Amino acid sequence: MNITLIAPPAAGKGTQAKKISKEYNIPHISTGDLLRNVHDEKLNGKLKTGTFIDDQAITNLLKERLIKKDCENGYVLDGYPRNLKQALIYEDLLNELNKKMGPVFVIQIDKDEAIKRMVGRRSCPNCGAVYNELMENIKPKQSGICDNCASTLIKREDDTEETFQKRFKTYEELTMPLIEYYEGKGNIHYIKSGSTPEETFKQIKQVIGGLYDNH
Repeated sequence: MNITLIAPPAAGKGTQAKKISKEYNIPHISTGDLLRNVHDEKLNGKLKTGTFIDDQAITNLLKERLIKKDCENGYVLDGYPRNLKQALIYEDLLNELNKKMGPVFVIQIDKDEAIKRMVGRRSCPNCGAVYNELMENIKPKQSGICDNCASTLIKREDDTEETFQKRFKTYEELTMPLIEYYEGKGNIHYIKSGSTPEETFKQIKQVIGGLYDNH
């Protein structure tokens, strides 16, 4: 069960990846997290400004992660591949590691809604809870304070409208051809980003059930 998630910025891709990981007991591999955990000034600078990271750097990190034992029964991949070139590199990597591609989920969201989600996003550094100051259904009860543990919420440095616009432009230019490529392979599934994460996840579960329940 090697699942790939593709989505524009702030579509809830990371949230859905965590839900899939928990539901099916497979690791969530976020290339964003892999990159953020690397202590490299050049890479960190590119992350902060929303600049695209080169393919080889990401592929090397991904390979190191996929060969770990917890990936033997599958994984959910969040943030890679992001362009056609990466898709071809990823396929070569899967062949090298004797792994299968699996389904590709594309989460769709309106651009204005995505901006609101990103700019208002806040997270708890203590318990990991995620909120949004601009969305009524997931606002913290007290602005800037975690409902669960009363820690001060933080905003990621790259959660700005300027970074969003840059990322969204990158997504349109580089990721749309990737989606067309997977359409040609017949392994793509479109998911509408719901008003709640649970609503979105319900759609994903239905597809996964159809693909794997009879295997």
